[in-house]
Amino acid sequence: MDIRKFNQEAWDRDVDNGDRWTIPVTPEEVAQARAGEWSLILTPTKLVPRHWYPARLEGCQILCLASGGGQQGPILAAAGADVTVFDNSPKQLGQDRLVAERDGLSLKTVEGDMADLSCFADGQFDLIFHPCSNCFAVDILPVWREAFRVLKPGGQLLSGICNPVRFLFDEAAQDDRHELVVRHKIPYSDVTDLTAEELERYQQIRPLQFGHSLEDQIGGQLAAGFVLVEMFEDRFDESDLISRYLNTFIATRAMKPGT
Repeated sequence: MDIRKFNQEAWDRDVDNGDRWTIPVTPEEVAQARAGEWSLILTPTKLVPRHWYPARLEGCQILCLASGGGQQGPILAAAGADVTVFDNSPKQLGQDRLVAERDGLSLKTVEGDMADLSCFADGQFDLIFHPCSNCFAVDILPVWREAFRVLKPGGQLLSGICNPVRFLFDEAAQDDRHELVVRHKIPYSDVTDLTAEELERYQQIRPLQFGHSLEDQIGGQLAAGFVLVEMFEDRFDESDLISRYLNTFIATRAMKPGT
């Protein structure tokens, strides 16, 4: 199976279906960002602290990594940054272009695999904004290595990641019976850990997902050369069964050493 291709088509379909992560920001939100009033999320609900960003965004080179959908890139562009949005889904990138054209913003869009940033030069960006999306990649260690390469010394990687506890439980039991039933080992893969019937069912309704270990998600950043500076946890609201009991998302602020 060509997983990248499948997930590309699945996210394109989500755009057509109006998934919450594909709804572009409004003209009012863009206007507020131009006036200096803006905020973003890496995880479902908590705002990223303002001090995680550079003090001034004017002229700041920002890569929104696997971050299409017309949500983060346009806000950062309206706040003054020089933004490149990189995503696997043409229709997600189309949402960013829609906002840019609608509101007179300047931003670039590039289609590609988050684990292969070879189209960018070493040390090209000051900041990478990478919301929860590497759960759609089979292997995330190349993502961290490539992010490190394309950042300038002293640059920062802001990333949202899924705690692998989210993938321990049987998905049907949660959806159909509202029960948490431990079923899977971590690391997890839709492709290898579901039955053929389950895989076919979920392929109709969402992208393929992968539950990566914390060793790969946080330790992988450190192994790539990053220094972990800050982190926080987050969760969905209580309509998400697991979120009634614990935080299942992590946001990390990591820095590439140097000046």
